[in-house]
Amino acid sequence: MMRKTILTIFIIAATITTGIVSCDTGKANKPSASTVSNDSLVKRGGYLVTIGGCDDCHSPKKFGPHGPEVDMDRRLSGFPASRSYPKYDSNVVKKGLVMFNEDLTSAAGPWGVSFAANLTSDDTGLGNWSEAHFFKAIREGKFKGLDGSRTLLPPMPWENFRKMTDDDLKAVFAFLKSTKPVKNIVPGTRQLAELK
Repeated sequence: MMRKTILTIFIIAATITTGIVSCDTGKANKPSASTVSNDSLVKRGGYLVTIGGCDDCHSPKKFGPHGPEVDMDRRLSGFPASRSYPKYDSNVVKKGLVMFNEDLTSAAGPWGVSFAANLTSDDTGLGNWSEAHFFKAIREGKFKGLDGSRTLLPPMPWENFRKMTDDDLKAVFAFLKSTKPVKNIVPGTRQLAELK
């Protein structure tokens, strides 16, 4: 009887020890963020850009059977420079309301008119940006990630995105740098007084 009890205790202890060692070994084999391959980083960044809704404002749209759809040839290229300025009613905006153009690449509000930036890898987009510029733009809301520049304007929700982890921001930046370059110089901000 005593022998069975000792054997049972030994088996239970061995099982628990094996479980603990297995859990610890699993953690040791998990790759750190710094060893993640560039392909995985780009894939993760693409996922974050999609669920973050970046296409909603930064991608021109085509109109299909279900309404506006991302124009994949111009994905993430911002407000098209070839398009005429949208017309916004200044009386509506002065009441504190916000208006968008038909594909959400431009918005007017009490701040004036803002145009979605080109986020592609082209030099007219993020092509010349460093990761440090990108971090400053998202974390501090600085236009083009430059010290002394203006704050990013609505509707860019940088105050929300600033809470992303460093690994998430690195992934998003890696994805954006991997995108098809689309040449598109987005117009500058317009003041509220310029609205008719």
